[in-house]
Amino acid sequence: MSEVEPRKGMPDVSLDRDEFQRRFLNPFADPAFDPLQEELAKIAAAAWDAYSHSRKSPRTRKAGPGFADPDYDLAVDWIATREAIAGAQERHDDAAGPRRILLINGSSRSEHTCPGEMSKSYRLMEIARQIFNDDPGFETEILDLSRLASQYGRHIHPCKACFSTAAALCHWPCSCYPNYSLGQTQDWMNEIYPMWVAAHGIMIVTPVNWYQVSSPLKLMMDRLVCADGGNPDPTATHGKDAKRAKAIELEGWDYPRHLAGRLFSVIAHGDTEGAERVRASLVDWLTSMELVSAGARAELERYIGYWKPYATSHAELDADMAVQDEVRNAAWTLRDAVVAQRDGKLTQAGGALHDPRAK
Repeated sequence: MSEVEPRKGMPDVSLDRDEFQRRFLNPFADPAFDPLQEELAKIAAAAWDAYSHSRKSPRTRKAGPGFADPDYDLAVDWIATREAIAGAQERHDDAAGPRRILLINGSSRSEHTCPGEMSKSYRLMEIARQIFNDDPGFETEILDLSRLASQYGRHIHPCKACFSTAAALCHWPCSCYPNYSLGQTQDWMNEIYPMWVAAHGIMIVTPVNWYQVSSPLKLMMDRLVCADGGNPDPTATHGKDAKRAKAIELEGWDYPRHLAGRLFSVIAHGDTEGAERVRASLVDWLTSMELVSAGARAELERYIGYWKPYATSHAELDADMAVQDEVRNAAWTLRDAVVAQRDGKLTQAGGALHDPRAK
């Protein structure tokens, strides 16, 4: 069938050995590596072998029972993340366990790197965290996305848009990374997926960056596409077989919503413009994944130090007691909604209806 035949035609992206070696050795520019040139040459040769033979996942094991193809070789990295997600789901479903809140700082600014100063997003997140910490029935987890810019070995690699080829080609959790042959390793999403799964409530605090969310937050958002209709069985597509995935989707895909029902709060803040757009886009995104807004007071867009100098923005936040109280209100609203949901008292009108347009 022509509709399942993958379209080709983009330029070749492969490197010759000299260019590959130049790029591979580039991170070792520090003079401290000068005495190790012989060793680095051997490592570069091994890396070239992995690259030239496209060994994306050099360590695998048989999928085993419960998969469409038990004899398929699955990457051990993917299996480990899948097991972590399963454990997170058990914690989420444990009625005797604490109510779990995931607090996300979406700003890339911190005093630990070039800006030399903490972000207002982090401060607002800390205000919210105190509300949950004061309730012994709650447990909070912090996802500080500023560490992408300030901590060694932190990466969120870009989404490769597998879903746009076919829903079944996008695996849950994402199997695109790590790709050892391309040096695309240490992907933070393998730790982030279980954070989302374990949470009963998620609060995102983000600044406005050019009318949009921040770069780290957008990277995470794109990589969460697999949570919204992604395929939990990579053996069904024999890894990344695009033609097979297209055929599976056309046979009928159920678009599993792996994060459905979790409650959310969104706080977007800016200094001149765009906060309304960012708040609305985040709410639309989360709602599209079938997460549930905790309520109107849990959704907040505000300007701090409106058209004032950046240099005094933290002082503006110090003085803006109203916005601090509004953040507390958002946290209380999320807290109350999580309690009501756990007690079976939170109802969502239309929540049980079938969506005739799943994706």
